[in-house]
Amino acid sequence: MESKVILLVEDNPDDEALTLRAFKKNNIKNSVVVAHDGAEALDYLFGAGRHGGRDVTDLPQVMLLDLKLPKVDGLEVLRRVRETEHTRLLPVVILTSSREEQDLIAGYRLGCNSYVRKPVNFDEFVEAARQLGLYWLVLNETPSK
Repeated sequence: MESKVILLVEDNPDDEALTLRAFKKNNIKNSVVVAHDGAEALDYLFGAGRHGGRDVTDLPQVMLLDLKLPKVDGLEVLRRVRETEHTRLLPVVILTSSREEQDLIAGYRLGCNSYVRKPVNFDEFVEAARQLGLYWLVLNETPSK
């Protein structure tokens, strides 16, 4: 059972390492599955490609979704997650360095649960990861399957 998994969708290796370091520094011990592009994230969620045969009813606790991704961009990933019955209620936090207002608006229109701009400063990033972990992994309640 993977119920406490975090799905991190991030194509930038530096941001991936920074996120994983921030989780470790904050004692967030959840398993993290990393998808390096939007297609890989969709394969994981829908049990396709190299994730074929995965129990797709066992959804991550939260998906941290970058927007500017290769193959399938983050907004398209979000659209597909929200239009599919078994993933519709998955908590999705857009975690991006985008400062574009239209990305923020599009994210909420498509049903993201939260939109967080990645802090540039490491200490601020660590604090943001702590708060995300506390809220989405401890405080937030999700419907049972």
